[in-house]
Amino acid sequence: MRAAFALFVLCAATMMLADPAAVAQPKATTIKLNKLSAPAPAGWVSEKPGNLLRSYQFQVPGEKGGPAGEFNVMPDRDPKVEKSFPMWKASFVGEPLVKESKADVTGAAVRVLDVTGTWRFKERPFDKTSKEEERVDYRVVWAVIAEADEATHVRLSGPKAVVDKHYPAFEAWLKALK
Repeated sequence: MRAAFALFVLCAATMMLADPAAVAQPKATTIKLNKLSAPAPAGWVSEKPGNLLRSYQFQVPGEKGGPAGEFNVMPDRDPKVEKSFPMWKASFVGEPLVKESKADVTGAAVRVLDVTGTWRFKERPFDKTSKEEERVDYRVVWAVIAEADEATHVRLSGPKAVVDKHYPAFEAWLKALK
């Protein structure tokens, strides 16, 4: 009788492990800014930040067989878009498609810069020795989230098709900030 019960428990455990719905899903990462926070969009994979200026970094799934996108959060930044937006626009060559907008977030002023074109990407933008790489047909969306005198900069970037696909999740994340 004990052997039959043990066999039953072993079979039930094996079936639970074989059923993807029975496996616990990883808990969503909550992205905390100054006083605001919201859970990261589903499917965005949290990574160790690539440098000390970032508090969060996520890989945004790409198209099948193509490169992924990236979302990162940079705290303690300048809240003045008059300084940041021209610099970010200048990182594109030619005549990129540029859109500026505002987002409604309780407790913060949010300005968004959305640029599509050929991006001159530098891993360390302020380092003159950092290698520059031209990324054709890229879309980069920056947002400055200003809470009082402090601001956080966030950036969603990647091939245009990838950012187009994930932009609604990015907008929903901004609106979910509380």
